[in-house]
Amino acid sequence: MDHSELTALDRRYVMQTYGRFDVDIDHGTGATLYDLAGREYIDFTSGIGVCSIGYANPKWADAVAAQAAKLGHVSNLFYTQPCAKLAEQLCTRAGMAAAFFANSGAESNEGVIKLARKYSFDKYGKGRGTIITLKNSFHGRTITTLTATGQDVFHNYFFPFDEGFRYARAGSMDSVQEVAGHDVCAVMLELVQGEGGVLPMEPDFVHDLAVLCAERDWLLLVDEVQTGIGRTGTLFAFQQYGILPDAVSFAKGIAGGLPMGGFLASDRTRAVLGPGTHATTFGGNPICAAAAQVVLDTLDEDALAAVRAKGEYLRARIEALGSPYLGATRGLGLMIGVEVKGGATNRELAGRLIQNGLLVLTAGTALRLLPPLTITQEELDRGLAILEETLL
Repeated sequence: MDHSELTALDRRYVMQTYGRFDVDIDHGTGATLYDLAGREYIDFTSGIGVCSIGYANPKWADAVAAQAAKLGHVSNLFYTQPCAKLAEQLCTRAGMAAAFFANSGAESNEGVIKLARKYSFDKYGKGRGTIITLKNSFHGRTITTLTATGQDVFHNYFFPFDEGFRYARAGSMDSVQEVAGHDVCAVMLELVQGEGGVLPMEPDFVHDLAVLCAERDWLLLVDEVQTGIGRTGTLFAFQQYGILPDAVSFAKGIAGGLPMGGFLASDRTRAVLGPGTHATTFGGNPICAAAAQVVLDTLDEDALAAVRAKGEYLRARIEALGSPYLGATRGLGLMIGVEVKGGATNRELAGRLIQNGLLVLTAGTALRLLPPLTITQEELDRGLAILEETLL
């Protein structure tokens, strides 16, 4: 099959819900991908933060194959080793108490929303289920997580939306206080707003928010679907902010390319969801859990330190380019946003870079870079060379 045959087949049988670039991907290794014609691309996207330890990682592939040959799936009415071992690793390294496994980021965020509302219901009864989220946030594409998302552009077509959410300005405690009320049970935030443009929260704001939550017995819910599992240079971004959430969601990079998500609960919230109150058929799937164990084993403290160093290197090189199209950078670790200037749009620049062999993303008005966390120095430099040749 060649490119034209593939695109024709896709357009005939796949719902056209994605604004795809005119590129096909056939295979890859490390942070390098190849199309059907054999053309090479340096990947600064990792499948939007999913392929955290790169492509065709031998240990990952071996673990997936071995588990598939042993047990592909079994109901959560029974115990499995991969699920329990993965929960232990995550809780131990994150300082949390218990894990729930799901399939996607949106489902993970639905879970923490349910956790917060049941916590409040159990303690205070009805009428205290409102959750404060931040403007410019993104929490998923289900009806509830779209409602939680603080961007008007997503609030269209699918009316009626759920009740129970209010939006405050990021960085403003005054705004949080303005929307607070007796009916609030939680605050939910991303520590780096990914889809909103890669915008990190100020530490003082996060600290003050955590204090307010403790004072009012609101749960502090941290959405780490994109920032979690090493992306920012620590296993979770909250570990850089000096807080301990009541619940933290994760997905994307956890299983290195397989669909998996979930959330971790603190000691005070671990027992809120009991038998029959929350479930998912594929949660904790043995193959996904085996893959995730390889991801966590790979992302040890040395690897996380390397993520921080690579992120600093990448940002410094981009800012030193002097490109008429690129401005300041921002982010944490290998989650980087680059301001776009010079009259071009981020979509236009992304298209030019992809055409020249460097895969990048957009977010808000910025370019967004999410390379595999294991990207080599050589691959970083090759990607930067394409960036320089294209945008200088």
